[in-house]
Amino acid sequence: MTRIGTERQHPRMTSRGSRRTRARALVVAAAALLVSATACSSAQPAAAENPTLTVAAFNPFSGQDQSFGPEMWAGCEAAATAINAAGGVLTHKVACMSVDTQGNPADGVTAAAKMLATTPHLFGVLGPSSDEADATAPLINAAKVPMFADTGESSFDHNKLQYFWRMVPADDVRGYAMALYAHQKGYLRAAAVFGNDTGSQIGVPTLQRGYSELGGQLVVDQKITLGQTSYQSQVEQLIAAKPQVIFTETSPTANATYLAELQQLGHLVPVIGTDVTIQPSWFSAMADSIGKPALTKYFVAESPYAAASGPGWQVYNKDLLASSSVPKPPQWSTDSYTMGYYDAVVLMALAATATKSTSPAVWNASIPSLTTSGALVVHSYAEGLAALNAGKKIDYVGATGIIAFNQWHNSGGGFEIAAYQSNGSLNLVSSISAAQLVPLIK
Repeated sequence: MTRIGTERQHPRMTSRGSRRTRARALVVAAAALLVSATACSSAQPAAAENPTLTVAAFNPFSGQDQSFGPEMWAGCEAAATAINAAGGVLTHKVACMSVDTQGNPADGVTAAAKMLATTPHLFGVLGPSSDEADATAPLINAAKVPMFADTGESSFDHNKLQYFWRMVPADDVRGYAMALYAHQKGYLRAAAVFGNDTGSQIGVPTLQRGYSELGGQLVVDQKITLGQTSYQSQVEQLIAAKPQVIFTETSPTANATYLAELQQLGHLVPVIGTDVTIQPSWFSAMADSIGKPALTKYFVAESPYAAASGPGWQVYNKDLLASSSVPKPPQWSTDSYTMGYYDAVVLMALAATATKSTSPAVWNASIPSLTTSGALVVHSYAEGLAALNAGKKIDYVGATGIIAFNQWHNSGGGFEIAAYQSNGSLNLVSSISAAQLVPLIK
Protein backbone atom coordinates (compact mmCIF):
# COMPACT_ATOMS: atom_id res chain seq x y z
CA MET A 1 0.00 0.00 0.00
CA THR A 2 1.43 3.37 -1.02
CA ARG A 3 0.82 6.05 1.57
CA ILE A 4 1.15 9.82 1.78
CA GLY A 5 0.82 11.12 5.34
CA THR A 6 1.77 10.05 8.82
CA GLU A 7 0.41 7.52 11.27
CA ARG A 8 -1.27 8.41 14.55
CA GLN A 9 -3.64 6.28 16.56
CA HIS A 10 -6.72 7.78 18.19
CA PRO A 11 -9.45 5.14 18.09
CA ARG A 12 -12.53 7.36 18.00
CA MET A 13 -14.90 7.86 15.12
CA THR A 14 -17.19 10.74 14.31
CA SER A 15 -19.61 11.08 11.43
CA ARG A 16 -18.86 12.46 8.06
CA GLY A 17 -20.30 15.68 9.45
CA SER A 18 -19.02 19.18 8.97
CA ARG A 19 -15.87 20.49 10.63
CA ARG A 20 -15.10 23.78 8.87
CA THR A 21 -12.95 25.58 11.44
CA ARG A 22 -10.31 27.65 9.67
CA ALA A 23 -11.07 25.85 6.43
CA ARG A 24 -11.27 28.84 4.13
CA ALA A 25 -8.09 30.38 5.49
CA LEU A 26 -6.38 27.06 4.92
CA VAL A 27 -7.35 27.13 1.24
CA VAL A 28 -5.17 30.20 0.80
CA ALA A 29 -2.30 28.56 2.65
CA ALA A 30 -2.74 25.45 0.52
CA ALA A 31 -1.98 27.29 -2.68
CA ALA A 32 1.35 28.44 -1.29
CA LEU A 33 2.15 24.92 -0.09
CA LEU A 34 1.38 23.50 -3.51
CA VAL A 35 3.68 25.97 -5.25
CA SER A 36 6.45 25.14 -2.77
CA ALA A 37 5.97 21.39 -3.11
CA THR A 38 5.93 21.63 -6.90
CA ALA A 39 9.22 23.51 -6.91
CA CYS A 40 10.81 20.87 -4.66
CA SER A 41 9.70 18.08 -6.99
CA SER A 42 10.61 19.67 -10.32
CA ALA A 43 13.07 16.89 -11.14
CA GLN A 44 10.86 13.92 -11.95
CA PRO A 45 12.04 10.57 -13.32
CA ALA A 46 11.49 9.89 -17.00
CA ALA A 47 7.94 8.79 -17.75
CA ALA A 48 7.35 5.14 -18.58
CA GLU A 49 5.93 4.26 -21.97
CA ASN A 50 2.70 2.99 -20.48
CA PRO A 51 2.55 4.44 -16.96
CA THR A 52 0.22 3.18 -14.26
CA LEU A 53 -2.64 5.54 -13.42
CA THR A 54 -2.98 6.39 -9.73
CA VAL A 55 -6.26 6.83 -7.84
CA ALA A 56 -5.73 8.52 -4.47
CA ALA A 57 -7.77 7.36 -1.48
CA PHE A 58 -7.75 10.77 0.21
CA ASN A 59 -9.21 10.23 3.68
CA PRO A 60 -8.24 9.75 7.33
CA PHE A 61 -6.13 6.63 7.86
CA SER A 62 -5.10 7.82 11.32
CA GLY A 63 -6.58 10.17 13.91
CA GLN A 64 -10.07 10.11 15.33
CA ASP A 65 -11.70 9.06 12.04
CA GLN A 66 -9.13 6.46 11.05
CA SER A 67 -11.88 3.97 10.19
CA PHE A 68 -12.78 5.98 7.06
CA GLY A 69 -9.54 5.13 5.24
CA PRO A 70 -9.76 1.31 5.19
CA GLU A 71 -13.40 1.57 4.12
CA MET A 72 -12.33 3.67 1.13
CA TRP A 73 -9.25 1.56 0.37
CA ALA A 74 -11.42 -1.57 0.00
CA GLY A 75 -13.61 0.07 -2.64
CA CYS A 76 -10.66 1.47 -4.57
CA GLU A 77 -8.80 -1.85 -4.63
CA ALA A 78 -11.91 -3.77 -5.69
CA ALA A 79 -12.43 -1.41 -8.63
CA ALA A 80 -8.77 -1.53 -9.63
CA THR A 81 -8.99 -5.33 -9.62
CA ALA A 82 -11.93 -5.22 -12.04
CA ILE A 83 -10.43 -2.59 -14.32
CA ASN A 84 -7.04 -4.28 -14.61
CA ALA A 85 -8.64 -7.67 -15.23
CA ALA A 86 -10.47 -6.13 -18.20
CA GLY A 87 -7.25 -4.75 -19.72
CA GLY A 88 -6.95 -1.47 -17.84
CA VAL A 89 -7.85 2.02 -18.99
CA LEU A 90 -6.74 2.47 -22.60
CA THR A 91 -4.16 -0.27 -21.80
CA HIS A 92 -2.97 1.54 -18.63
CA LYS A 93 -3.12 -0.31 -15.32
CA VAL A 94 -4.79 1.39 -12.34
CA ALA A 95 -3.30 1.46 -8.83
CA CYS A 96 -4.62 2.86 -5.55
CA MET A 97 -2.60 5.11 -3.25
CA SER A 98 -3.67 6.02 0.29
CA VAL A 99 -3.25 9.65 1.31
CA ASP A 100 -3.70 10.20 5.05
CA THR A 101 -5.46 13.46 5.89
CA GLN A 102 -5.39 12.53 9.61
CA GLY A 103 -8.96 13.78 9.88
CA ASN A 104 -8.29 17.51 10.14
CA PRO A 105 -8.08 20.44 7.69
CA ALA A 106 -4.47 21.49 8.35
CA ASP A 107 -3.00 18.02 7.81
CA GLY A 108 -5.36 17.51 4.90
CA VAL A 109 -4.06 20.61 3.17
CA THR A 110 -0.47 19.49 3.60
CA ALA A 111 -1.29 16.00 2.32
CA ALA A 112 -3.21 17.39 -0.67
CA ALA A 113 -0.39 19.73 -1.67
CA LYS A 114 2.14 16.89 -1.52
CA MET A 115 -0.17 14.52 -3.41
CA LEU A 116 -0.79 16.98 -6.22
CA ALA A 117 2.86 17.95 -6.53
CA THR A 118 4.48 14.53 -6.36
CA THR A 119 2.07 12.11 -8.08
CA PRO A 120 2.97 12.20 -11.79
CA HIS A 121 0.00 10.21 -13.15
CA LEU A 122 -2.78 11.13 -10.74
CA PHE A 123 -5.93 9.84 -12.40
CA GLY A 124 -8.52 10.85 -9.80
CA VAL A 125 -9.26 11.23 -6.10
CA LEU A 126 -11.64 9.44 -3.75
CA GLY A 127 -12.60 11.92 -1.03
CA PRO A 128 -12.19 14.32 0.67
CA SER A 129 -14.22 13.54 3.77
CA SER A 130 -16.10 16.13 5.81
CA ASP A 131 -13.08 16.46 8.08
CA GLU A 132 -11.07 18.30 5.43
CA ALA A 133 -13.37 18.91 2.43
CA ASP A 134 -13.83 22.67 2.83
CA ALA A 135 -10.07 23.17 2.98
CA THR A 136 -8.97 20.70 0.32
CA ALA A 137 -11.71 20.39 -2.31
CA PRO A 138 -10.92 23.84 -3.81
CA LEU A 139 -7.25 22.90 -4.01
CA ILE A 140 -7.93 19.62 -5.82
CA ASN A 141 -10.41 21.39 -8.08
CA ALA A 142 -7.83 24.04 -9.00
CA ALA A 143 -5.46 21.24 -10.03
CA LYS A 144 -8.18 19.95 -12.42
CA VAL A 145 -8.33 16.53 -10.79
CA PRO A 146 -11.80 14.95 -10.46
CA MET A 147 -12.75 13.98 -6.92
CA PHE A 148 -15.60 11.77 -5.72
CA ALA A 149 -16.13 13.14 -2.23
CA ASP A 150 -17.63 11.30 0.71
CA THR A 151 -18.29 14.50 2.61
CA GLY A 152 -21.87 14.91 3.71
CA GLU A 153 -21.56 18.65 4.33
CA SER A 154 -24.61 20.60 3.25
CA SER A 155 -22.25 23.35 2.05
CA PHE A 156 -21.73 21.22 -1.07
CA ASP A 157 -25.45 20.78 -1.79
CA HIS A 158 -25.16 23.61 -4.33
CA ASN A 159 -21.59 22.87 -5.30
CA LYS A 160 -19.89 25.06 -7.92
CA LEU A 161 -16.59 23.18 -8.20
CA GLN A 162 -16.24 21.74 -11.70
CA TYR A 163 -14.23 18.69 -10.59
CA PHE A 164 -16.27 17.83 -7.48
CA TRP A 165 -18.70 14.89 -7.58
CA ARG A 166 -20.71 13.34 -4.76
CA MET A 167 -22.78 10.15 -4.57
CA VAL A 168 -23.80 10.27 -0.89
CA PRO A 169 -26.67 12.28 0.64
CA ALA A 170 -25.90 15.26 2.85
CA ASP A 171 -25.31 14.48 6.52
CA ASP A 172 -28.14 16.66 7.73
CA VAL A 173 -30.63 14.54 5.77
CA ARG A 174 -29.84 11.49 7.89
CA GLY A 175 -31.58 13.15 10.85
CA TYR A 176 -34.83 13.10 8.87
CA ALA A 177 -34.29 9.43 8.00
CA MET A 178 -33.84 8.51 11.67
CA ALA A 179 -36.94 10.49 12.64
CA LEU A 180 -39.05 8.89 9.91
CA TYR A 181 -38.05 5.36 10.89
CA ALA A 182 -38.88 6.05 14.56
CA HIS A 183 -42.27 7.39 13.47
CA GLN A 184 -42.90 4.29 11.38
CA LYS A 185 -42.17 2.13 14.44
CA GLY A 186 -44.63 4.11 16.57
CA TYR A 187 -42.04 5.63 18.91
CA LEU A 188 -43.59 8.88 20.14
CA ARG A 189 -41.12 9.68 22.97
CA ALA A 190 -37.40 9.76 22.23
CA ALA A 191 -34.06 10.67 23.75
CA ALA A 192 -31.16 12.17 21.80
CA VAL A 193 -27.77 11.02 23.12
CA PHE A 194 -25.01 12.52 20.97
CA GLY A 195 -21.41 13.44 21.54
CA ASN A 196 -20.69 17.13 22.12
CA ASP A 197 -18.27 17.23 19.16
CA THR A 198 -19.25 18.95 15.91
CA GLY A 199 -19.29 15.78 13.85
CA SER A 200 -21.77 14.03 16.13
CA GLN A 201 -24.00 17.10 16.35
CA ILE A 202 -24.32 17.86 12.63
CA GLY A 203 -27.52 15.88 12.08
CA VAL A 204 -29.23 16.66 15.38
CA PRO A 205 -31.13 19.81 14.24
CA THR A 206 -32.85 17.97 11.38
CA LEU A 207 -33.55 15.02 13.66
CA GLN A 208 -35.25 17.35 16.15
CA ARG A 209 -37.19 19.18 13.47
CA GLY A 210 -38.27 16.08 11.57
CA TYR A 211 -39.27 14.13 14.68
CA SER A 212 -41.36 17.05 15.93
CA GLU A 213 -43.09 17.50 12.57
CA LEU A 214 -43.99 13.82 12.58
CA GLY A 215 -45.62 14.17 16.01
CA GLY A 216 -42.80 12.84 18.17
CA GLN A 217 -41.58 14.40 21.41
CA LEU A 218 -37.87 14.62 22.23
CA VAL A 219 -38.05 14.20 26.00
CA VAL A 220 -34.31 14.60 26.62
CA ASP A 221 -31.46 15.98 24.51
CA GLN A 222 -28.00 15.14 25.85
CA LYS A 223 -24.65 16.36 24.53
CA ILE A 224 -22.26 14.08 26.33
CA THR A 225 -18.55 14.61 26.81
CA LEU A 226 -16.52 11.86 25.21
CA GLY A 227 -13.93 9.88 27.13
CA GLN A 228 -15.64 9.74 30.52
CA THR A 229 -15.52 6.57 32.60
CA SER A 230 -19.17 6.90 33.68
CA TYR A 231 -22.36 8.62 32.48
CA GLN A 232 -24.50 7.69 35.45
CA SER A 233 -26.10 11.11 35.95
CA GLN A 234 -27.07 11.36 32.26
CA VAL A 235 -28.36 7.79 32.30
CA GLU A 236 -30.53 8.49 35.34
CA GLN A 237 -31.87 11.64 33.64
CA LEU A 238 -32.79 9.58 30.58
CA ILE A 239 -34.53 6.90 32.65
CA ALA A 240 -36.60 9.56 34.42
CA ALA A 241 -37.75 10.95 31.06
CA LYS A 242 -39.10 7.50 29.99
CA PRO A 243 -38.21 7.50 26.27
CA GLN A 244 -39.34 4.68 24.00
CA VAL A 245 -36.26 4.97 21.79
CA ILE A 246 -32.76 6.48 21.84
CA PHE A 247 -31.20 8.31 18.89
CA THR A 248 -27.41 8.26 19.17
CA GLU A 249 -23.93 8.89 17.87
CA THR A 250 -20.89 9.16 20.10
CA SER A 251 -17.52 7.43 20.11
CA PRO A 252 -17.63 3.61 20.39
CA THR A 253 -16.31 3.69 23.96
CA ALA A 254 -18.76 6.40 25.08
CA ASN A 255 -21.72 4.56 23.58
CA ALA A 256 -20.52 1.32 25.14
CA THR A 257 -20.16 2.88 28.60
CA TYR A 258 -23.48 4.73 28.42
CA LEU A 259 -25.58 1.80 27.20
CA ALA A 260 -23.92 -0.65 29.61
CA GLU A 261 -24.90 1.55 32.56
CA LEU A 262 -28.42 1.84 31.17
CA GLN A 263 -28.59 -1.93 30.83
CA GLN A 264 -27.33 -2.46 34.38
CA LEU A 265 -30.21 -0.35 35.67
CA GLY A 266 -32.69 -2.42 33.67
CA HIS A 267 -33.83 0.28 31.27
CA LEU A 268 -32.28 -0.61 27.92
CA VAL A 269 -34.67 0.47 25.14
CA PRO A 270 -34.45 0.39 21.32
CA VAL A 271 -31.57 2.42 19.88
CA ILE A 272 -31.33 4.06 16.44
CA GLY A 273 -27.77 5.04 15.52
CA THR A 274 -26.17 6.97 12.67
CA ASP A 275 -24.04 5.36 9.95
CA VAL A 276 -20.95 5.75 12.16
CA THR A 277 -22.36 3.11 14.50
CA ILE A 278 -22.21 0.40 11.84
CA GLN A 279 -18.44 0.14 11.78
CA PRO A 280 -16.49 -2.94 12.95
CA SER A 281 -14.89 -1.08 15.88
CA TRP A 282 -18.29 0.12 17.12
CA PHE A 283 -19.69 -3.42 16.98
CA SER A 284 -16.74 -4.79 18.95
CA ALA A 285 -17.03 -2.16 21.69
CA MET A 286 -20.78 -2.62 22.00
CA ALA A 287 -20.71 -6.42 21.94
CA ASP A 288 -18.18 -6.37 24.78
CA SER A 289 -20.23 -3.94 26.88
CA ILE A 290 -23.88 -5.00 26.54
CA GLY A 291 -23.41 -8.40 24.89
CA LYS A 292 -24.33 -9.62 21.43
CA PRO A 293 -27.88 -10.74 22.35
CA ALA A 294 -28.82 -7.25 23.57
CA LEU A 295 -27.05 -5.59 20.67
CA THR A 296 -28.90 -7.63 18.05
CA LYS A 297 -32.21 -7.15 19.88
CA TYR A 298 -32.20 -3.42 20.56
CA PHE A 299 -29.98 -1.74 17.98
CA VAL A 300 -30.48 -0.49 14.41
CA ALA A 301 -28.75 2.27 12.42
CA GLU A 302 -29.31 4.34 9.31
CA SER A 303 -26.90 4.36 6.39
CA PRO A 304 -27.02 5.63 2.79
CA TYR A 305 -28.90 2.90 0.97
CA ALA A 306 -27.21 0.48 -1.38
CA ALA A 307 -28.83 -2.93 -1.64
CA ALA A 308 -26.49 -5.88 -1.23
CA SER A 309 -28.14 -7.61 -4.17
CA GLY A 310 -28.60 -7.32 -7.90
CA PRO A 311 -26.15 -7.63 -10.79
CA GLY A 312 -24.12 -4.52 -9.94
CA TRP A 313 -23.56 -5.63 -6.36
CA GLN A 314 -22.72 -9.17 -7.42
CA VAL A 315 -19.93 -7.91 -9.68
CA TYR A 316 -18.68 -5.59 -6.92
CA ASN A 317 -18.63 -8.32 -4.30
CA LYS A 318 -16.76 -10.70 -6.58
CA ASP A 319 -14.12 -8.05 -7.29
CA LEU A 320 -13.90 -7.16 -3.60
CA LEU A 321 -13.31 -10.74 -2.51
CA ALA A 322 -10.67 -11.09 -5.24
CA SER A 323 -8.71 -8.06 -3.96
CA SER A 324 -5.64 -9.55 -2.30
CA SER A 325 -4.53 -6.27 -0.68
CA VAL A 326 -7.79 -5.76 1.26
CA PRO A 327 -7.68 -7.25 4.79
CA LYS A 328 -10.78 -9.33 5.56
CA PRO A 329 -12.68 -8.18 2.44
CA PRO A 330 -16.05 -9.74 3.41
CA GLN A 331 -16.47 -7.07 6.11
CA TRP A 332 -17.04 -4.51 3.34
CA SER A 333 -19.47 -6.57 1.24
CA THR A 334 -22.55 -4.68 2.46
CA ASP A 335 -20.89 -1.33 3.22
CA SER A 336 -22.65 1.34 1.16
CA TYR A 337 -19.70 3.76 1.33
CA THR A 338 -17.28 1.11 0.04
CA MET A 339 -19.70 0.35 -2.78
CA GLY A 340 -19.77 4.04 -3.65
CA TYR A 341 -15.97 4.27 -3.82
CA TYR A 342 -15.94 1.26 -6.12
CA ASP A 343 -18.51 2.83 -8.45
CA ALA A 344 -16.57 6.12 -8.46
CA VAL A 345 -13.36 4.49 -9.71
CA VAL A 346 -15.27 2.54 -12.35
CA LEU A 347 -16.86 5.79 -13.54
CA MET A 348 -13.41 7.39 -13.80
CA ALA A 349 -12.21 4.53 -15.99
CA LEU A 350 -15.33 4.57 -18.17
CA ALA A 351 -15.06 8.35 -18.63
CA ALA A 352 -11.47 8.01 -19.84
CA THR A 353 -12.54 5.25 -22.22
CA ALA A 354 -15.43 7.32 -23.57
CA THR A 355 -13.20 10.32 -24.31
CA LYS A 356 -10.19 8.20 -25.36
CA SER A 357 -8.03 10.19 -22.95
CA THR A 358 -6.43 9.48 -19.57
CA SER A 359 -6.18 13.21 -18.87
CA PRO A 360 -8.56 14.05 -15.98
CA ALA A 361 -9.13 17.55 -17.38
CA VAL A 362 -10.44 15.93 -20.58
CA TRP A 363 -12.67 13.16 -19.25
CA ASN A 364 -14.14 14.96 -16.21
CA ALA A 365 -17.03 16.60 -18.10
CA SER A 366 -18.16 13.29 -19.60
CA ILE A 367 -19.12 11.71 -16.26
CA PRO A 368 -22.88 12.53 -16.41
CA SER A 369 -23.12 11.01 -19.89
CA LEU A 370 -22.23 7.61 -18.46
CA THR A 371 -25.35 7.46 -16.28
CA THR A 372 -27.92 8.52 -18.86
CA SER A 373 -31.39 7.10 -18.35
CA GLY A 374 -32.60 5.26 -21.45
CA ALA A 375 -29.14 4.27 -22.61
CA LEU A 376 -27.76 0.71 -22.54
CA VAL A 377 -27.61 -0.41 -18.90
CA VAL A 378 -24.27 -1.90 -17.86
CA HIS A 379 -23.33 -3.24 -14.44
CA SER A 380 -19.56 -3.62 -14.68
CA TYR A 381 -16.47 -2.01 -16.11
CA ALA A 382 -16.07 -4.86 -18.59
CA GLU A 383 -19.65 -4.43 -19.86
CA GLY A 384 -19.24 -0.66 -20.12
CA LEU A 385 -15.90 -0.99 -21.90
CA ALA A 386 -17.36 -3.32 -24.52
CA ALA A 387 -20.38 -1.06 -25.08
CA LEU A 388 -18.33 2.12 -25.41
CA ASN A 389 -15.90 0.45 -27.79
CA ALA A 390 -18.92 -0.54 -29.87
CA GLY A 391 -19.99 3.11 -30.05
CA LYS A 392 -22.97 2.78 -27.70
CA LYS A 393 -24.15 5.15 -24.98
CA ILE A 394 -24.35 3.62 -21.53
CA ASP A 395 -26.13 3.94 -18.22
CA TYR A 396 -23.80 2.54 -15.55
CA VAL A 397 -25.83 1.01 -12.72
CA GLY A 398 -23.25 -0.36 -10.33
CA ALA A 399 -23.02 -1.56 -6.77
CA THR A 400 -24.92 1.44 -5.39
CA GLY A 401 -27.68 1.25 -7.98
CA ILE A 402 -28.93 4.11 -10.13
CA ILE A 403 -26.67 7.19 -10.29
CA ALA A 404 -28.19 10.50 -11.38
CA PHE A 405 -26.08 13.65 -11.00
CA ASN A 406 -27.89 16.98 -10.77
CA GLN A 407 -26.55 20.37 -11.89
CA TRP A 408 -24.47 20.59 -8.69
CA HIS A 409 -22.77 17.23 -9.33
CA ASN A 410 -24.69 15.54 -6.51
CA SER A 411 -26.42 12.18 -6.75
CA GLY A 412 -28.17 11.62 -3.45
CA GLY A 413 -30.39 8.73 -2.53
CA GLY A 414 -32.32 7.02 0.19
CA PHE A 415 -31.31 5.29 3.39
CA GLU A 416 -31.35 1.80 4.78
CA ILE A 417 -32.03 0.76 8.33
CA ALA A 418 -29.75 -2.10 9.31
CA ALA A 419 -29.33 -4.30 12.37
CA TYR A 420 -26.32 -6.25 13.53
CA GLN A 421 -26.21 -10.02 13.42
CA SER A 422 -24.23 -11.84 16.11
CA ASN A 423 -21.23 -12.25 13.78
CA GLY A 424 -21.02 -8.50 13.15
CA SER A 425 -22.56 -8.53 9.69
CA LEU A 426 -25.58 -6.36 8.93
CA ASN A 427 -29.13 -7.34 8.15
CA LEU A 428 -31.46 -5.01 6.24
CA VAL A 429 -34.46 -4.10 8.38
CA SER A 430 -36.10 -1.35 6.33
CA SER A 431 -35.39 1.22 3.64
CA ILE A 432 -36.36 4.87 3.25
CA SER A 433 -36.48 6.32 -0.23
CA ALA A 434 -35.46 9.82 -1.23
CA ALA A 435 -39.09 10.47 -2.18
CA GLN A 436 -40.27 9.66 1.37
CA LEU A 437 -37.92 12.29 2.77
CA VAL A 438 -38.99 15.10 0.44
CA PRO A 439 -41.92 16.30 2.63
CA LEU A 440 -39.56 16.71 5.61
CA ILE A 441 -36.69 18.44 3.82
CA LYS A 442 -37.17 22.20 3.76
